[in-house]
Amino acid sequence: MSRSSADVPTANGSRYLQQLCKHWSHKMPVEFDAEKGHIAFPNGTIAELTARAEALGVTLDVPEGEDAVRMQRVVAEHLDRFAFREAPLAFDWH
Repeated sequence: MSRSSADVPTANGSRYLQQLCKHWSHKMPVEFDAEKGHIAFPNGTIAELTARAEALGVTLDVPEGEDAVRMQRVVAEHLDRFAFREAPLAFDWH
């Protein structure tokens, strides 16, 4: 399993977290509230999101054999769609 995380600077983390989780809840198991989100992708990847006052924390756990960089890109591109007024958001994955 590969883990990567990013703290994305934004004052709208809760809004983006909720929009992303609602969007993906039609396709995969999702649990969320205003502060935390959990998304289980079909390929076994787990995304955990945490909204704070000045940032949105994103952690991805990607199974062996799956493309971690691709999953980072998928999450970042979707969040950028919801954050179109301030996109592109700054993702510093580590």
